[in-house]
Amino acid sequence: MTPRNARPRQTVTFPKSAVTFAEIRSLQSRDGRRVRAGRLFRSGNPGMASVADIARLQALGLDEVIDFRSPEEKSTDESGFAHAFNWVALPVLEGSMTMNELVTRLQNATRQEMDDFLLQVYRDFPIKHQSAFGQFMRKAETGRALLYHCSTGKDGAGFATFLLLSALDVAPDTILADYLESNSWNWRLVQGLLARVEALGISPEVAMPLLRVRSGYLQASLQTIEQEWGSTARFLREGLGIDVQLVRARYLQQAG
Repeated sequence: MTPRNARPRQTVTFPKSAVTFAEIRSLQSRDGRRVRAGRLFRSGNPGMASVADIARLQALGLDEVIDFRSPEEKSTDESGFAHAFNWVALPVLEGSMTMNELVTRLQNATRQEMDDFLLQVYRDFPIKHQSAFGQFMRKAETGRALLYHCSTGKDGAGFATFLLLSALDVAPDTILADYLESNSWNWRLVQGLLARVEALGISPEVAMPLLRVRSGYLQASLQTIEQEWGSTARFLREGLGIDVQLVRARYLQQAG
């Protein structure tokens, strides 16, 4: 069910990479203010974007592109994008997302083991990667026009979106529904990745936790936050040192 205060996500899929690019503008805070247009964008890895895609992104006037990927997830073929934007690395999951590590894990794991792996990734986000996400949220305090991404736009970028929307006082059920939309707008990317993993002798069923989101993953992050800080509001304030009123002033439309 789509929450009443949500509108369809503004999305564009780049043909060359099948990566979907989404603007965070269709949701509203609990006091009825909507996110300002042209300020916040989320995607999977845009580094392989075509020349035409890069031109479209440049027209947005992005101040920074925030990259949550670990060094092992990056390609040497991304120089065109790197030269076109102020591309800032805030890596998470270092060491656990190398292709060799993932292929070996997937070839020897069960579906349940991969699901448990993703649950642990999400439990780790608020603690092990507190510094990276804190830096990201401090950039949001400045009101810059930001595009942020990980490899598929669903995990690191999904948790970052949870933090942003929580700071913007979007209702929790709306945040969860927005998070789960990744399963729809990543469909083309997932189909391509499934073909690649099958060619490596990996069961699509086993690989699926790496390719799709479910509510339990985000709930795992929330459980860690509640255990350590008591609430998301306190995590933002004390764990990340964020002034949520400043973030709201930067990105929410004025009332009335």
